[in-house]
This record gives sequence, structure tokens and C-alpha cells, in this order.
Amino acid sequence: MILFENATLWDGAADHASPGMSVLVEGATIREVSPTPIASASATRVDVGGRTLMPGLIDAHVHVIATDANLQRNAMLPDAVIAFRAARIMRDMLHRGFTTVRDLGGATFGLRLAWEEGHFEGPRMVICGKALGQTGGHSDPRGRFDTRDNGWFESRLGALGRIVDGVDALRRACREEIKAGADYIKLMANGGVASPVDPIAFLGFSEAELRAAVEEAAMAQTYVAAHLYTDEAIARAVRCGIRSLEHCNLITEATARAAAAAGCIACPTLVTYEALAEEGAALGLGPESVAKIETVRKGGLESLDIMRRAGLTMAFGTDLLGAMHRHQSREFEIRGRVLPAVEVLRSATIHAARLLRMEDRIGRIAPGFLADLLVVEGDPLSDISLLARPERSVRMVMQGGRMVRESLAA
Repeated sequence: MILFENATLWDGAADHASPGMSVLVEGATIREVSPTPIASASATRVDVGGRTLMPGLIDAHVHVIATDANLQRNAMLPDAVIAFRAARIMRDMLHRGFTTVRDLGGATFGLRLAWEEGHFEGPRMVICGKALGQTGGHSDPRGRFDTRDNGWFESRLGALGRIVDGVDALRRACREEIKAGADYIKLMANGGVASPVDPIAFLGFSEAELRAAVEEAAMAQTYVAAHLYTDEAIARAVRCGIRSLEHCNLITEATARAAAAAGCIACPTLVTYEALAEEGAALGLGPESVAKIETVRKGGLESLDIMRRAGLTMAFGTDLLGAMHRHQSREFEIRGRVLPAVEVLRSATIHAARLLRMEDRIGRIAPGFLADLLVVEGDPLSDISLLARPERSVRMVMQGGRMVRESLAA
């Protein structure tokens, strides 16, 4: 057992942190949370020194196998290279304080099994397998003159997605991904930045195809997440029953209100557009992709305010590629320009946990929850930018009761 004492506790939901708190961890879970000292003769005592004790962070939109910003080049790398690179990416995520992530295309059941067996350290993963997209859509890495069969890419670990066309093919692909261990289904329902031939305004899949995927997911007791930028694409996704709305840079308030009424959750990913604008070309992003960045980048901050006013719940996501994964924690500072710090923190704790359908296990410091804990130097509720500098501010990371790193005495 481990007993944390003298902690300023933010539990993942409250408006304020509470000083002088104690938390007892037994095994992988939290046993007791108390405003008074907890008696335990056998527990190892950790004096938090008045610092902030908070839940481990959740990034609800990552691509751990996106080891190269050029996704076509990434798909052509040997699977072993991708796996070892992904392990390093995940280790770094965990050390920043992200104890759980949701992968939006590419991570496999085998990669998660390797993590569960302890071959490398990283966040626990919720996965969709391959993201599903149409020919010429955001899952299609082929340029205009690339005539290779799309099946050549989808069998490779470095490919984020696979291509399916038509209702029957989409139903089968959904069933195959779920059979292979997917926790939910991911659709590319709009044009994208990192793909070569689909303008942002392109709509991915017919409404019949979208509804088929939603039905297949429902039959498997799960949900559909969709890559979306334009208001038109978001509105039709909501209309078709899609629950998880990724990006949403160009959303209007009317659509945001409709999404909130339908029980959807949005997952903005603003840091990736900042990083792509700064480094994308130098890291191999093609010129056709670089030209599309500003279209979605400019709408990003405004979309946060629109969704907040509409009452649409937002989870925390980053969507970074290749060497840009190191910017993951900058998302906190970017969101903090528009949103109250407590709402940014909730996006990476209770709201993200709800999106992952794990709200009874992660995202809170409460008895019975997994002991995913961070100790932060300073008060992120008053200065959210602290979390944008985890190498200085995050002094301890615990995942499932296991101490990952600790520098409280420094």
C-alpha cells in the first residue's frame, strides 16, 4: 500500500482543489480518500508537500503508430520498426502524465497485448484497429499516380487505415475490426490534411454507409467515432447517429447544439495544426497537405468557444504525427486561451473517461478507481500552462498503482 499525505487534491470533477488531503492506494486501485490523516501501519508514506495531486491524464485522440509525418512513407516501413518506434512514443506519453490514450487508427490488439505483457511501458490503450475510409478519402495514402491495390497498405502496421466502399463492404470491415479486438469503430467522414487527394470539404461515405457503421457498432455494444472538419460533415454525422466527433474545427453553434442534444462528445485536436504549420513540411508532409493546414487551423480556437456556448462536451485530443508527438502537452496551453482551466482539465479527465466509456474506472480520484495519479508542482487550476511543460511541472506519475517516475525530493 502507498499513502499520499499533505496533498492539495483535485479529484477530476470539482471546481476547486482541496488542501490537506490523504489518499490510500492498495494494489492497482484507490482504497480511501480523506480530509483527515489515514491510519495505516503497513503503507509506504509519500509526503506530497502541499503540491497538487490529480488524476492521470487521458488523451482521447492519438496515433501511436504514426511515427512519420508522411503517412504514406510510414505505411511502407517494416512492422518491427513501427512497433519499436511506437513503444518509444508511448513511453514518452506516459512520462508526460498520460496514463490512458484512445488510438484513432493504426494501433492493433497485438500492440496492446505486448503492453499488457509488460514488454514496454506506456498508457493503457483503447483502440479502433484500422480507421475506415473510402477510396480517395482520408484513409487513402496513395497519390494521384499511385495505382497499387489498396490492400497492400492495409496489411501493414504502419498504415493508419483501410479503404472500404459500399454498405456491404463497410459492414464487413466493421465486423472484421471488432473481431480483431477493436473497442469502437473509426470512420473518415470528411477530407483531411495529411492525405494527398481529398480537399477538406470532401464528404466521406454516403449517409447509408455511415448509418450501416453505426448499426454494426451498436450491435457490438459500442459506438462510432468520425473524422470531421466542416459543419456539413458534422451535421450529417450527428444525424446518422455518430457519437464521437473528432476535430470539429469548422462547426457552427446550431450544429454544436444539435450534437449536444444528441449526446455526442467532441474531441478537438488543436495542437496538431500548430505543429504541422511549424514543422510539417520539414518533417516530410507533402505540399498538397501543407496547403490545407490553414483552412482548419484558423477555425480551431473559435470552435472551442462555439462548442462551449452550445453545451457540447469536449474531450482532450492531440492527433500528432511523427516527431511532433513531443508537443502533446501544448494542447493544454492552446485550449487555455479560450476555456477556463478547470474545463480544460476536465476534458483530459472525466470528459475523456466518459468518451472512452471508462468513467467508472479512470479520470477521478475516488475509492474504487484505478490509481492513476499525478503530482504537479503548482496549481494547474489557476495556471493551466503548467501542464504544457511536464518536464518541469509533473513531479510524479503513477499508473494503476505502479510508480512510473517520481522526483518529489528534487
